[in-house]
Amino acid sequence: MKTPFKIIIMAFLLVVTGMAQAQNMTKHVRGTFINFVYQDERNKYMNPAEVDETSPELWRLKIKELSAMGIEYVILMFVANDGKSYYPSAFMPHAYPAGRESPVEAIMNSADENGVKVFMSTGWAKDQDDNPRLPEVRALQIKIMHETASLFSKHKSFYGWYLPCEDVVGPYLSQQAVDAANSLTAEAKSLTPGAKVLISPYGLRTAKFDDGRFAEQIAKLKVDIIAYQDEIGCVVEPMPLPHMKENFRHLREVHNKTKIELWSNDESFTWEKGLNTRPSALIPAPFPRFLSQLSGVTKAGVDEVISFAICGIFDKPDSKIPIGQPVFAGNAYKDYMDWKEGKGRWPLLEASYYENIKHDAISKPVILVYPSSPAYSDGNLTDGKLGTEDYTDKHWLGFEKNDMIVTVDLGMNQQIKTVSARFLTYKLKSIFLPTSVEFSISDDGKKFKSIKTVIMDQYLNDRYDCWIDIAMADQLNENARFVRVYAINGIGQWIFADEILINPEIPGSASHQ
Repeated sequence: MKTPFKIIIMAFLLVVTGMAQAQNMTKHVRGTFINFVYQDERNKYMNPAEVDETSPELWRLKIKELSAMGIEYVILMFVANDGKSYYPSAFMPHAYPAGRESPVEAIMNSADENGVKVFMSTGWAKDQDDNPRLPEVRALQIKIMHETASLFSKHKSFYGWYLPCEDVVGPYLSQQAVDAANSLTAEAKSLTPGAKVLISPYGLRTAKFDDGRFAEQIAKLKVDIIAYQDEIGCVVEPMPLPHMKENFRHLREVHNKTKIELWSNDESFTWEKGLNTRPSALIPAPFPRFLSQLSGVTKAGVDEVISFAICGIFDKPDSKIPIGQPVFAGNAYKDYMDWKEGKGRWPLLEASYYENIKHDAISKPVILVYPSSPAYSDGNLTDGKLGTEDYTDKHWLGFEKNDMIVTVDLGMNQQIKTVSARFLTYKLKSIFLPTSVEFSISDDGKKFKSIKTVIMDQYLNDRYDCWIDIAMADQLNENARFVRVYAINGIGQWIFADEILINPEIPGSASHQ
């Protein structure tokens, strides 16, 4: 019997709708800032002083490489510095050798070829410390804007303007900041009517969302896009991730009442030496921290995610472009690309950030061989309640100077496909990931068979950050009643765990926008 065409269509729509509802579609990074020059120690690896970063070949290849990573937007930090231009200016000396293509030209031409959209900078009038409120700074930015518009606005890759030297957004934008942004925006709209205008303010930690003036000042802006710096890399407060996620939820409510797009500028870096200081180089952050940032702003409902930075932080290890490759960067690029492709532990860790994982161990009896410290034991490891990136969150159980040995009784023999456990790490409070985690099974709770030992990634770039990681044994085909998790406290201080996940259901986390 033939199936009616209408029924086929309805069935197809139900399948598609079900798939869409199942997906935790964490947004990947679609834009990166680009810097041209070593300015201080922060750029030690991103823009090495010994590399000629005015080379047009370098930037042509870099744009192609970024496009292959999924980057759609490139935001130029600046097009001039110290009174010299990185484009063929008629009123400034050039910062690149005579007789060859300028860096900005190389980027625009390569972006044309690779389908990348470029936000052109209006600065710097002098250098990275420009004060955009000063009339003389604004006048020079407008002069730069006129010149670059005449040179580049006809490129198909020209998408809009980035207004650099941002102002502080907390507790709310000052009227001077609003006026400075709006005057440049008016000039940009006059020169290039269809172009988007983007700003990326900082200071979200101090925003007063319950004060009506915050929303009022945002609504006064004439810009098209605000990409708020999430400030996680800058660590503007201890354990900033939970607060940041809450702030972006508030921002979504504010932007719903405006026509301004809400973007996040997620910081992919951490610090080699001192925290938030110019004499300290920026280095890749542990990827689990960055993944939590991406998940948090996606859950809050941002329209797009850009980053300071993909370029210079998450560069290919075998790239022929010699920037952004500190020898200790580890697997920053590989981790990011593996996550995008749904490989390894990343889909499960990502899904756990959404706190909607169902698994077979929930509410099952747990035997703690080494009891947790009373200071960190408000739940158990199979209650379905997950901790945040905050060591005072009582969903974490702490194991001090002992290995963590936990047995879960499932009540009856059942098929075991995946076993995992989540852990917190925060070096500033002597909390470290286990060096390894052994997963074992048993029919009687006495004799155990090891099914997998996981060596946990020990990120060396861990001076200041608090993050969550996961140990996972998957693709199993075992039957057992008891599951044991044996986490080795190899560093000898604290291990913090919040949940043992047995046969977790991951709702579509392998699909990304």
